[in-house]
Amino acid sequence: MAPKALIDHVVMYVKDVKKCRAFYEPILALLGAEVKWDREDDGYVCFATPGVPTRFIIAGGPNTRVGKNHVAFKADSEDVVQRFHELALKLGGEDYGKPGIRENYAPDYYAAFVLDPEGNNVELVKWPSED
Repeated sequence: MAPKALIDHVVMYVKDVKKCRAFYEPILALLGAEVKWDREDDGYVCFATPGVPTRFIIAGGPNTRVGKNHVAFKADSEDVVQRFHELALKLGGEDYGKPGIRENYAPDYYAAFVLDPEGNNVELVKWPSED
């Protein structure tokens, strides 16, 4: 039997879905994801990579209780990590850790971190050991 995905979906609650969608949509497209459900008028947008069962959802609205979240997406290469960081900054993200090795996590943990428009920690990581 093939292994199953551990996570079905992750929801990041935000105050401004439209603003966060404008930030996440180009970043997730870089990783091969696309909008699966567009319910922005109802307060959520769902992203998924075709053929992969895990979904990432931004949801909320003005009365939503939000917190500071951290999500890490997987990259196929260190180049994609660098492109993610550059794109996120152009889209209004704040640098929270330039692309590079994070030996405090693991000897081959290559990642970059940005804060999204609402201060959530967004990471992209490439593990060379997974090649």
